[in-house]
Amino acid sequence: MVATETVKPVSVPGAEGTASAPGTAPSRLRRFGRAVLPGPAHGANGAALYRRWWLPWLWTAPAIVCAVVFGVFPFLNTVLLSFTDAKPLGGAASFVGLDNYTRMLGDSDFWLATRNSILYAVVVVPLMVLLPLMLAVLVEKNLPGIGFFRSAFYTPVLASSVVVGLSWQWLLADDGLVNTWLEKAHLIRSAVPFLSDSWLILFSAMGLTLWKGLGWYMIFYLAALGNVPKELHEAAQMDGAGTVRRFWHITMPGVRQAMMLVGTLTGIGSLRVFTEIYMLGSSTGGPGGADRTLPFYIRDVGLDPLTGNAGYGSAVSVALFALTLGLTLLAQRLTKEDEA
Repeated sequence: MVATETVKPVSVPGAEGTASAPGTAPSRLRRFGRAVLPGPAHGANGAALYRRWWLPWLWTAPAIVCAVVFGVFPFLNTVLLSFTDAKPLGGAASFVGLDNYTRMLGDSDFWLATRNSILYAVVVVPLMVLLPLMLAVLVEKNLPGIGFFRSAFYTPVLASSVVVGLSWQWLLADDGLVNTWLEKAHLIRSAVPFLSDSWLILFSAMGLTLWKGLGWYMIFYLAALGNVPKELHEAAQMDGAGTVRRFWHITMPGVRQAMMLVGTLTGIGSLRVFTEIYMLGSSTGGPGGADRTLPFYIRDVGLDPLTGNAGYGSAVSVALFALTLGLTLLAQRLTKEDEA
């Protein structure tokens, strides 16, 4: 008598979905409709019932379009123009290769503008990092009437650039308030040429930049000082540490990240300064254009409707971008080293 074995069916993973009855699997059109049209997904709950993969892109589309239209496209267009001899008023432009960059490296006016921009950043950045911090430490304390001083220091930020420039012109003129006071105090015999000497115009513009930025960056530091533990100051004071020592060893390390941020923003702004030079040095950028910065120089060589060369101005713009990018990368590297 032969024994018979019962063979059990073996289930294959994934075969359940393929062995479904005809007509139960959704068609391609139905799957496309589920992907595009709002509707509940399998296992979804709450707001996810109406969420689709394209919804985040829909909300970010305006920002992406603005970044491309007003950022990426102008930059790429500037790079392309730097290899041509395009004119500000348009017309036919021919490819000139690296001629604009070669001309730029041999242009003494370009190097003068570069020197002014770098000098501007070297002087303004350290002062703009330290002075608002010291000001924030002074106005941080809850004293009667301290709110008035906070508002007063922030007032220059709210003022129009034109109003500020005209006010400083009136203050620094030969018969202005500053020279009048100095003469009455018998500190000078003749008026100081703040608005006619090239070096004095440049340093006066730096003072204007500092005056406008003190209140703005003071707000940055006030927020950062709130994260510095008060216990550290109290412990250091009990150990005999003075105000200067506590500022150097507790306050500054506690706001190091804010200092790096302020330094980066100020450095970028210093390389792009234009309004201050224009207001104090007139449309020529000082006597003989001696105080022109790189943005000022780009305007003169690239936007003049008669003698301007948009291609050469674009090449200088690319050089300014490279200089700004180098400063930003250096600041990021220093920040990472501090974090490490």
